[in-house]
Formats: sequence, structure tokens, C-alpha cells
Amino acid sequence: MLNIIRKLKKNRAGATAIEYGLIAALVSVAAIGALTSLGGSLSSIFGVVSTNLADAATAATAAGGAAP
Repeated sequence: MLNIIRKLKKNRAGATAIEYGLIAALVSVAAIGALTSLGGSLSSIFGVVSTNLADAATAATAAGGAAP
């Protein structure tokens, strides 16, 4: 029984895999948090761009055709 415990104590591969898993989880949480906070800003920027493009298309159509 003591031999098994000694072997488990010496085996560090499992601990390394767990550490890599924890690091990956932490990076994922940080990425999700950053993208969530940037999501609102990006949405509003794309909304402004979309509105400006729609206004430009309307103005081009009203002027008699698309710009060259």
C-alpha cells in the first residue's frame, strides 16, 4: 500500500494536466469577459456604420443613381 502512495506522490503528470486545464479555464473566462464588455461598443459602432451606409444609399438613389 505504501508503494502505491509513493508512486502516486512521484507521478506529477496528472498535476500538470490539471494546472493546464485551470489555466485554460482562466483564459477562457477572461476572454469571455473582455468580449462581453466590448460587445456593446462594437454593436453601437456597427449600428452607426449601418445607418450611415443606408443614408448614403438613400441619397444616391434620390440623386438619380448610384455613385460611380
